[in-house]
Order: sequence, then C-alpha cells, then structure tokens
Amino acid sequence: MSVRFEITRNDKGEFHFKLLNADGKTLVRSEGYNAKASCTNGIESVRRNAGEDERYDIKTASDGRPYFNLKASNGQIVGTSPMFADTAACAAAVAATKAGAAEAPIDDKS
Repeated sequence: MSVRFEITRNDKGEFHFKLLNADGKTLVRSEGYNAKASCTNGIESVRRNAGEDERYDIKTASDGRPYFNLKASNGQIVGTSPMFADTAACAAAVAATKAGAAEAPIDDKS
C-alpha cells in the first residue's frame, strides 16, 4: 500500500487525520477537529499544499530532533510531522509527503 490518509476519532470525540507512508508510519498528523467535515477540509489542504516547497517549515525540537510543519497558503499549520532521528529521515518524510499526499486515498476509521 502506498501513502494514505487515516481519519480517527479520539475519546473526546475529536477527529484527527494522519498521512501514513507505505509502512504505516506517520508522515504528518493534524490537530483535533470537532467536525468530520473540518477534518476532511484539513486533508484537502494538505493535498493542495504538499507539493509546494515553500509550504514546509523545517524545525528543530528542544532535544535536537528535526520535524516539520506543513502550512497552507495563509500560513496556517495544516499538519505536523513526528520528531525524526536525523535530518535525513526528516527529508525523506518531506519527500514522501510531497510525492504522495495529492493522490492519497482516505481510510476512515472514525
């Protein structure tokens, strides 16, 4: 299986999405949304923005591990990656997100 989005619902009733790679590892995750429609809109924003280099904001966590935020054209963060072991792993996740997000199917587990 290639890259895919997964929608889940937490015990507070919030909807979340993750973009998963072929191995099922998280590339990008969302904030919590009160409505499923808002969650789906977040996925569409990731799809629209994932191909644009300038939408990626590479960051370094307090412990030195790299991660990135994916931003919409208005600057709003639409997804955040997990922390990675090194910059190569972070760069690989950015490349996988760029390559797969636009066409990724949605697996709704909510």
